[in-house]
Amino acid sequence: MAIDSVWNQQYLLFGQSLGVSALIAALPIFALLLLLGVLRKPAWIAGLTGLAVTFWLALAAYHMPALPAVSAALYGAAFGLFPISWIVYWAIALFRVSVDTGKFEIIKASVGRLTADPRLQAILIGFAFGAFVEGAAGFGTPVAVAAAMLTGLGFSPFNAAAICLLANTSPVAFGSIGIPVITLAGITGLPLERLSADVGRLCAPISLLIPAYLIFAMGGRKALKGVLPAVAAAGVTFASVQFTVSNFIGPQLTDILSSLAAMGVIILLLKFWCPAAEPNAIVRAAIVGPSSPAQQTHTTPRQYSSAEVFNAWLPYVFLVLFVLLWGFKPWQAVLNSVSFTIHWPSLHNVVQRMPPVIPHPAPYAAVFNMNWLAASGTSCMFATILSALVLKMPVSAFFRLLISVVRQLILPTVTVTSVLAMAFLMNYCGATGTLGLAFSATGKLFPFFSALLGWVGVFLTGSDTSSNALFGSLQVVTANRLGLSPVLMAATNSSGGVLGKMISLQTIAVAAAATEMSVPDQARLFRFTLKHSILLAAVVGCLAMLYTYVLRFP
Repeated sequence: MAIDSVWNQQYLLFGQSLGVSALIAALPIFALLLLLGVLRKPAWIAGLTGLAVTFWLALAAYHMPALPAVSAALYGAAFGLFPISWIVYWAIALFRVSVDTGKFEIIKASVGRLTADPRLQAILIGFAFGAFVEGAAGFGTPVAVAAAMLTGLGFSPFNAAAICLLANTSPVAFGSIGIPVITLAGITGLPLERLSADVGRLCAPISLLIPAYLIFAMGGRKALKGVLPAVAAAGVTFASVQFTVSNFIGPQLTDILSSLAAMGVIILLLKFWCPAAEPNAIVRAAIVGPSSPAQQTHTTPRQYSSAEVFNAWLPYVFLVLFVLLWGFKPWQAVLNSVSFTIHWPSLHNVVQRMPPVIPHPAPYAAVFNMNWLAASGTSCMFATILSALVLKMPVSAFFRLLISVVRQLILPTVTVTSVLAMAFLMNYCGATGTLGLAFSATGKLFPFFSALLGWVGVFLTGSDTSSNALFGSLQVVTANRLGLSPVLMAATNSSGGVLGKMISLQTIAVAAAATEMSVPDQARLFRFTLKHSILLAAVVGCLAMLYTYVLRFP
């Protein structure tokens, strides 16, 4: 086809009904489910296979011309590289600077020495510190780090992993310096500030419950009763800061500030209060679990001075300062002065969206924003470089670290770019429109199913970012069809998705590797987290219904 010609989307395939067409349009999703959930193939293989199925769907079923199809996939892959992989790379690099300079051991010790009560250790490390690492790095890092810390304190591999999987839920929506919400805004074209606010409104009630929920789930009512002041303080503090930051500052620092506030409140509380008594043997066994002899004889961590602890936390102090500076409007304008946009070749306004997905035919824009200096990942880059300098990391060691992170992220980057290429191609070929029309048949119940759709997306891909890329536009299409708020429905996708994280095979594999968990325990861990995952995802669905029909958020 000529570059300047326009191709009109269609939404019914092979002359079939909407239901049959939706089943055909969902073939890439079924491919991911089969490869990840049944055949247990690596995520990068599943992503590339899903992309191949999407190409077949676009060319053979939707009759999309080859050139725009290839261009749409490249457009999605480019977005996967920048800003997504750019943020992930520097977030992991900052974390590695902390690890390679030995400062992360001090961070771990500073958190672990605060209390000997396993219930409070679970809240401090599994919930608050895990949320901090989620905000700084994300993508499996918090589960690995926090679970390893808990096993070092004497928790069994199963219990440590279970605590961290339950705790690493609501922070996921704002993980890795807010990249899930940033991705959602990029793929849907919705305002980032409004998306961040609605995700915060949905996640904050879950965050309020999680500290108490994880102690109750692991140890029962007796375990929870003795630490009610601590779980209340942690939940209220984290939820209130999460709500405030996501609504009035933005997604980038939501997890970091919320987790620091929660840790600070717990530390302050412990100066004036401690549990009434050491938990009895039954409660301790339920929380900690059977430990190996090596775990039972773990040594007392070295005591560090306040100056050493402050120095160890400096990389994340720099991160907070740089992210805040990047969000400062006058400085943001300076950074954006060197940004430029690209009308994506062979795709921008080449595809035309059609009724009934939208009221009137309209060209589908494809504009790539190259805000290389204003991007959140760039703020993290400067924090990383400054951290390496202040911590006196040798230049040669720093460059070896950067190369090592590239190697570490090759396969995750393949996964991210292939899933985003798949999602963008589904959007531009019309498959997302077909699925949106089908989901609109759920009518007034769609806000509830919106959360479950995000939950399925994270279970399949292991990533709230990937789930938002996969289903974000679908949520918007369906919301517009039903006269619902597209911002709230997109936010519900992200918020419901975080509860799928605890049953994602990739996340369970990370937890198992970090704790050296046995294969039978891995299967038991999936069964344990599944019921909690379904219950909490349903809670998010009910919240979405409440916000839609009772509180009527715009």
